[in-house]
Amino acid sequence: MSRRCELTLKGPQVGHKVSHSNIKTKRRFLPNLVNVTFISDTLGRGIRLRVSANAVKSVDHRGGFDAYLIAARESELSAKAVLLKRAIQKKKTTEATAAA
Repeated sequence: MSRRCELTLKGPQVGHKVSHSNIKTKRRFLPNLVNVTFISDTLGRGIRLRVSANAVKSVDHRGGFDAYLIAARESELSAKAVLLKRAIQKKKTTEATAAA
């Protein structure tokens, strides 16, 4: 399983653990990943993703899962998230044409 957020693509970073005697040892800083079920109002179902805690806050800040995906660039999203974004856009356009 990849240690990468599916919405922000945050991954592990490399740095140093510094001892009291200033000896530097390589270490990895892992992202805080959690399994979350987001509710998509447009699709009418829940979507399970493995995202960082920071991404959960970003989704809430941008006004929900659908709004976050529509505003995000496809280069910033995982393959699964890109498919969800396209499905949401397609459903919104069909709803808009049906209402008109």
